[in-house]
Amino acid sequence: MDFGVVLQTNPPASRTVQLSQLAEAHGFSHVWTFDSHLLWEEPYVVHSAILNATKRITVGPFVTNPATRDWTVTASVFATLNEMYGNRTICGIGRGDSAVRVTNGKPVSMSELRESIHVIRELANSRPVEYKGATLQFPWSRGSELDVWVAAYGPLALKLTGEVGDGFILQLADLDIARWMIKVVKDAAAAAGRDPDSIAFCVAAPMYIGEDREHMRDQCRWFGGMVGNHVADIVAKYGTSGEVPQALTDYIAGRTGYDYNSHGKAANNHVDFVPDEIIDRFCLLGTAEEHIAKLEALREIGVTQFAGYLQHDNKEETMRVYGERVIPALTEHITAKR
Repeated sequence: MDFGVVLQTNPPASRTVQLSQLAEAHGFSHVWTFDSHLLWEEPYVVHSAILNATKRITVGPFVTNPATRDWTVTASVFATLNEMYGNRTICGIGRGDSAVRVTNGKPVSMSELRESIHVIRELANSRPVEYKGATLQFPWSRGSELDVWVAAYGPLALKLTGEVGDGFILQLADLDIARWMIKVVKDAAAAAGRDPDSIAFCVAAPMYIGEDREHMRDQCRWFGGMVGNHVADIVAKYGTSGEVPQALTDYIAGRTGYDYNSHGKAANNHVDFVPDEIIDRFCLLGTAEEHIAKLEALREIGVTQFAGYLQHDNKEETMRVYGERVIPALTEHITAKR
């Protein structure tokens, strides 16, 4: 299992770079950042600074979208960063959430998402692609490599992920839901003639090392609100029964609205509808031993990377404990089984 951290590009950018350096020092393999150009600083500028200040960490958006950025520009960014720093970038992509909603936009269609993944991946891998009736290729790009991981919740998005994604991003750490979604993605991959085991499976959730359960929950309650936005869209389309697990839909019954100006903030003041049980199920909270146990359970159902959100007041200590105890424990466990 690989390990990543998920950061917001809040000013000063030097702080994001510093946290990325700490992540690398503590054994994390990936640094991901939010991509909402109005709510936070422009991520790709910060990505360049992170790559320049680190040696091996892989960097990417968590997640970008096809609506607010021209696909060819997005591909050019990755190909340029790869030329400058080696092939150390990755693209997380979805239909669009905070970046489009703050401008009263809408998530893109499944067909647009599918096409954008193809265009971005081909161009950023130094290959030609057909786009809007023209054959395009970066004449300056040689040997660039980019994987595209798809963030998804609903059945159609999960199916698309299995059909075209290099990886699957699930933004919650509930074992039952993750098991169901991983199966849907793998089944779709197999039906499309792909090897399901070739797909990376990334679970992302707040990680907080500590002992004060109430405080940790309050620091991470925002995550239930963020996930609730996606769940609300799914419920609107599919209802509260059928293909979507009931555990994923029950908790949003008390949801009345969402302010994207507080998106991803521990001080979010409109997520009271998120119960403690959901926080415990969706997040990783507690001692190192509690984190290890849940991560081992996630690994057993096929998760290949855990990416921990650090939007709380215990960033450095959480990364330190992961570096000293959690990551080595998972590595030793895997080595012992071989």
